[in-house]
Amino acid sequence: MLKIVLLGVSLMSEPALPNWMAGHWLQCTPGREVSETWTDARGDVLLGMSKTLGRRTSWEFSRIGRGSEGISFFAYPSNQRPAEFRAIENADLRIVFENTGHDFPNRITYRREADHLIARIEGTVDGKPRSSEWTYTLSPLKALCPL
Repeated sequence: MLKIVLLGVSLMSEPALPNWMAGHWLQCTPGREVSETWTDARGDVLLGMSKTLGRRTSWEFSRIGRGSEGISFFAYPSNQRPAEFRAIENADLRIVFENTGHDFPNRITYRREADHLIARIEGTVDGKPRSSEWTYTLSPLKALCPL
């Protein structure tokens, strides 16, 4: 009986995975669609996929899960090498991942505001600060943007 109680306490002290990211998210602009879809955190992992359609097409598979040093974001972008970013901040509706050894980005931030998911990447390119931000709207799974 004591073992069961101690196991429960141990699991409760671990930081929560960002289950608030789960869903199908769209950003629609004229001639461009950016979608990001995340599973829920069951099984102690979130799996994600993003796709950009427009003048250029790109994609990325992602995974958020626990590693030996806490929660990490694993990125598998199109035509690039995989990278791991460790969580440095994990609040109720905001999580920040960082990998200072990565070329670009060095930091990935997600935050949720009502039915919007805001994703931001930051870092430096040629010694100059650079960032990009996407504001997605929670959408039905098969929803599409007009292109």
